[in-house]
Amino acid sequence: MKWSEIGILTTNEAIEPISHILHEAGASGVVIEDPFELVKEREDQFGEIYQLNPDDYPEEGVIIKAYLPVNSFLGETVEEIKSAINNLIIYNIDIGKNRVTISEVNEEEWATAWKKYYNPVKISEKFTIVPTWEEYTPVHSDELIIELDPGMAFGTGTHPTTVLCIQALERTVKKGDTIVDVGTGSGVLSIAAAKLGAGDITALDLDEVAVNVARLNVKLNKVQDAVTVRQNNLLDGIDGRADIVVANILAEVILRFVDDASKIVKKDGFFIASGIIQQKKDEVRNAIVHSGFKIQEIITMEDWVAIIAKK
Repeated sequence: MKWSEIGILTTNEAIEPISHILHEAGASGVVIEDPFELVKEREDQFGEIYQLNPDDYPEEGVIIKAYLPVNSFLGETVEEIKSAINNLIIYNIDIGKNRVTISEVNEEEWATAWKKYYNPVKISEKFTIVPTWEEYTPVHSDELIIELDPGMAFGTGTHPTTVLCIQALERTVKKGDTIVDVGTGSGVLSIAAAKLGAGDITALDLDEVAVNVARLNVKLNKVQDAVTVRQNNLLDGIDGRADIVVANILAEVILRFVDDASKIVKKDGFFIASGIIQQKKDEVRNAIVHSGFKIQEIITMEDWVAIIAKK
């Protein structure tokens, strides 16, 4: 299949409405190239910052990109997008130069282009995440390596919510622990738990593709003896007891199964919840406490929060 890349040179003010227009037109996501990213200061606690290429960014304004399948309706769709953007002027939204470009991208190129931005990243005191196609030599003898081939759908393991979860696991996992990883995605949290010494890890995800990706990554990291990956909806039907339940999912989803987590976690065990935006922190914290946990620690990174709670 061939894809058409539509790029719109516009303003920061117009990012949200134009992104909405592109989503409505059938784009499953957008790429925002903002030159502010070149000068933005970031905390480089673990050496995870890589150098951005100025050539990828406009000299002024921002470029919003989206991908649409090349079909007989493409021309009509592009004209509808242009018309909808022009109509933003009615709402006093500055659309800037509003220069629209169209280019064709082969699916094979599109599916692997992201890999050039994915390099070995040290995400905590112990862990470095390394893409499977990269050569990497550990810097320290006690460094723990997670090899990951995430695919486009499940992330690279370096998002703040994942980093927070792994840091929380470092603080709580004991040798031989039983762990349930809810919404495992690429399987990175289960792999980290296994490398920290956990003995029996159940990785759950509702998405069949995620389950297959996680199983692949578990084998790549040679922890299949400790990790079992299953297709499952949250904690539905899960019995037995766990030392730790960990979940890197949206706050709204965490609220749906916090009571189930309380039933599974052993006394003095832990519930680690991440994927929580700052605005949802109090709501999730209150629900966790109401379910019988005591808040042990709240850790943050950028606008994200992870909660470590003890039963």
